[in-house]
Amino acid sequence: QVQLVESGGGLVQTGGPLRLSCAASGRTFSRDAMGWFRQAPGKEREFVAAITWGTGRTFYTAAAKGRFTISRDSDKKTVYLQMNSLKHEDTAVYYCAAGSSLTVWRASYDYWGQGTQVTVSS
Repeated sequence: QVQLVESGGGLVQTGGPLRLSCAASGRTFSRDAMGWFRQAPGKEREFVAAITWGTGRTFYTAAAKGRFTISRDSDKKTVYLQMNSLKHEDTAVYYCAAGSSLTVWRASYDYWGQGTQVTVSS
């Protein structure tokens, strides 16, 4: 079992930054990939970015590339999502997830956090 707890969400103005954290515990060694997804009201949950614990390899969706940065601190078992130049359309609940491989496919991630709300005011 892997437990994930997100934090760092909140209300931010358009153009501002926000950093999300995801603290992992349990059998984290069993899952190499950590991903961030988001879900806006009335929309499907979508992939944002992912990183591997081992090599630190990253992958971003087009909407996140250039504005968001995913990173990890293996000692703290924590993954971060630094979000800059936030837009109103970034408003969503952001979820952290753990999976076996670096992929954009939601079904490949089998452990999920409870989510943290990010609201970008225009």
